Amino acid sequence: MNKLVSLFSILFLICSCTEKRQRQQVKSLQLIQSPTTGVSAQPFLFSGEKTLLSWIENKGDSIYSLKYAELKNEKWDAAKTINTGSNWFVNWADFPAIAVQNGNILSHFLQMSAEGTYTYDIKMKLFNKQENLWKDDFVLHNDGTKSEHGFVTLLPYEEDTFFITWLDGRNTAGGNGHGDHGGGAMTVRAATVTSKGEIRDDVELDGKTCDCCQTGAAITTNGPIVVYRDRSDEEIRDIYISRLLDSVWTTPKAIFNDNWKISGCPVNGPKAVAIDNTLAVSWFTNANDQAKVKLIFSKDAGATFNEPIIIDEAKPLGRVDVALLDPENVLVSWITEMHTKTVINAVKVNISGQKNEVILVSELDGSRTSGFPQLEIVNDKAIFAWTDVINGMTSVKTAKISLADF
Repeated sequence: MNKLVSLFSILFLICSCTEKRQRQQVKSLQLIQSPTTGVSAQPFLFSGEKTLLSWIENKGDSIYSLKYAELKNEKWDAAKTINTGSNWFVNWADFPAIAVQNGNILSHFLQMSAEGTYTYDIKMKLFNKQENLWKDDFVLHNDGTKSEHGFVTLLPYEEDTFFITWLDGRNTAGGNGHGDHGGGAMTVRAATVTSKGEIRDDVELDGKTCDCCQTGAAITTNGPIVVYRDRSDEEIRDIYISRLLDSVWTTPKAIFNDNWKISGCPVNGPKAVAIDNTLAVSWFTNANDQAKVKLIFSKDAGATFNEPIIIDEAKPLGRVDVALLDPENVLVSWITEMHTKTVINAVKVNISGQKNEVILVSELDGSRTSGFPQLEIVNDKAIFAWTDVINGMTSVKTAKISLADF
């Protein structure tokens, strides 16, 4: 009899936990009508003086459009087209970004420069508020090589400028693809772009990085920082940071030594966010064949870091995002496997390591086609965007969750 009672108790707890997860999703998630039409994917969210969503629409016959919309009163306004063209490099992991600074808008897309699979350039599109027009597209990098350039992070910066960092394959020209780079390696670079389209302070930060993991960046009181997945001669691919101090970039160093040794690129980069000199970085690792999503804080703009906080070590797939609520609390989002499903999760985490209840944002397709979900804080809401896949067709979905629910 006692064994039977214990069994019922266990089943009750399992059912209660399942219902709790379901209630958490139902009470929290409110879809926002997407501004996209037709086949759309590669969403990117920006929150600053305006909240913007950019994405790519497939117009058929290898014609693509880069579009964006502004969030007003928690609704997306009509979509606007930044650029339309063919011969673009459109990829689930290397996607356009967008940012606003004093009414000026900077975005980018990727365009093939030769016949090689990974030979493409970063083309910039700049809306100048004073002239009230989108300027002709221009290439971010000046090397002129037929090689890979992408994985861009761009942010509003000083006055009317934007800070930008990217992976640059100029030293890999002549190779046959990822991991076969002839005599050179992928690098990470940084620069600033003015509201007139001038590129300044172009500099290499690291001469050997992972080939196809997203970059991350944040603007601290001390200056910009860049985080990325490094690549050592021994194929250790941990997350590194470089900081701009007194006009000089610091020697890159690991934010934490996971010692993840992997012979290929995991296509899973870090995300960073800052308020003043409080910096938070989230990332994925599979060191020692143990998949984990981690979060780490710094109170001195990345000079030193606290011990990392484990966000998920069950079956995470990574593809993280992070947003600071205040100097003590962040939201982290990531993709994970839960039972037989793949889902987007989000959780509030305190700098002390305390984690609130995990919120299930949405189920999604488990393939790469679902891309990298996006997270931004707008007033008292968390805004999410992701690529939905139904019968092989993609569409961008957006939703909001009250911060009080976290």
